[in-house]
Amino acid sequence: MLARSRGRLLDAGYAAGWALVKAVPHSVGAAAVRVVADVAFRRQGKGVRRLRANLRRVVGPDRSAAELDALTRQGVRSYGRYWLEVFRLSVLRPAEVAACCRTEGEQHLDAARAAGRGVILALPHSGNWEIAAVWLIATREPFTTVAERLRPESLYERFLAYRQALGMEVLPLTGGDRPPSELLAARLRAGGIVCLLGDRDLTRAGVDVTFFGERARMPAGPALLAATTGAALLPVGLWFRDGGWGQRIHPPVPVPEGGRLRDRVHQAAQALADVFAADIAEHPEDWHMLQRLWVADLPAEQPATASRTAHPPAPGAPAAAVPVAGGSALGGSALDGDGALDGGSALDGRSGAAAGAEG
Repeated sequence: MLARSRGRLLDAGYAAGWALVKAVPHSVGAAAVRVVADVAFRRQGKGVRRLRANLRRVVGPDRSAAELDALTRQGVRSYGRYWLEVFRLSVLRPAEVAACCRTEGEQHLDAARAAGRGVILALPHSGNWEIAAVWLIATREPFTTVAERLRPESLYERFLAYRQALGMEVLPLTGGDRPPSELLAARLRAGGIVCLLGDRDLTRAGVDVTFFGERARMPAGPALLAATTGAALLPVGLWFRDGGWGQRIHPPVPVPEGGRLRDRVHQAAQALADVFAADIAEHPEDWHMLQRLWVADLPAEQPATASRTAHPPAPGAPAAAVPVAGGSALGGSALDGDGALDGGSALDGRSGAAAGAEG
């Protein structure tokens, strides 16, 4: 009963936020978001403290405490800007959004498409990945991604309708006619585009990588899909600009062709993590990682049960054992708790993988 009531309140809160932000001028909404973000920063809730700890790893030990605090405050404001734009995106014209995107490396995407290859665009939780989606649809073509079913179902339907209206094909993680991993692989083999967030997965399916000098765990999905379908794996960096957005499409991550599948996936995942790290270091204030990422930050009992190397799913693994969309629970403020970063983002991709692993 309590959970259902909480879910209804949550859905009502998102509906009210959507309606309110769309109704007020952008300048008013932006000013309000800055105030809310600054209040959240001063409260130093769990999510803000985690963001500060994560940013310390990014910028290193030489930054003073005051400098790190200033960066964290910028980060909280950046995260608030993300949500403001999400709520307003449905009233913005795609062509206008695309015109405000400064994009580097488009030739890498176009070259893969010209060669007839499927494309996996792997993104970190930086800048505004929803804006990147609008840019891609407005300037190239629609793409496929995966969304976790949220509770209540009405909230899931709200986010689903929102993203479908933008032009995305959104596959449900559970409850679909076919496992999403099969459909993602099929879209790629047909030469389509798949977009997945790829910088956090602390489940047993995650791949261990070195990230800013420490052991972290990231999704196997982007690398595994590339290895099993031949699709080009293109990392994408995202950040905010005054009055617009920046995005950088990198050259394809090399995926080894020989050897065990798990080793090939691990190498590609590490290469992807290295590209993410360089982009995040360039724009640390726009990396919205308010959750644990490094294995050393897990509670003491969790590392013992977690994977230590790359472990793609076993042949025939059910879709439920192959998480494709991560972090769901929207309960509680993401600024104060360890909740979801992206509202059950349709772009999250822990392990959207084709079946099959070599021992």
